[in-house]
Amino acid sequence: MPTRTARTAWNGSLQEGEGQVELASSGVGSFPVSFPRRSADDAGGVTSPEELIAAAHSACYSMALSAEIARAGGTPGSLDVSADVSLGPDPAGGFAITGIALKVRGRVEGLDAAGFDQAAQAAKDGCPVSKALTGTTITLDAALA
Repeated sequence: MPTRTARTAWNGSLQEGEGQVELASSGVGSFPVSFPRRSADDAGGVTSPEELIAAAHSACYSMALSAEIARAGGTPGSLDVSADVSLGPDPAGGFAITGIALKVRGRVEGLDAAGFDQAAQAAKDGCPVSKALTGTTITLDAALA
């Protein structure tokens, strides 16, 4: 199986420094990062590790759910998935990812709401990114559109 690579070049201190995250394997781009923007309510056009985790989780979950729907005998038409990754204080000191909220709305043939919910839960548990994030509370809001 493949290995994917991202690279970050960072200059300066935590509060005054800044960096560039490069999606090296795909080559699709380089994105600015900074701690002040990471910890602010307004990202101001700067990405963060949490946003990148949210992107990875929503993409992985979409794929896992598509597979679970097919396994349950349904046909996925469209899936709209979002992942909200929260950063907060860690009681042990510093910061931690304090939770992830997955939300999916799906158009699916061949499954009722209960069948879709069962597939959605199985995808949450089976998604490789969910597995990598064990120890973090992951919630799921799943419904047919």
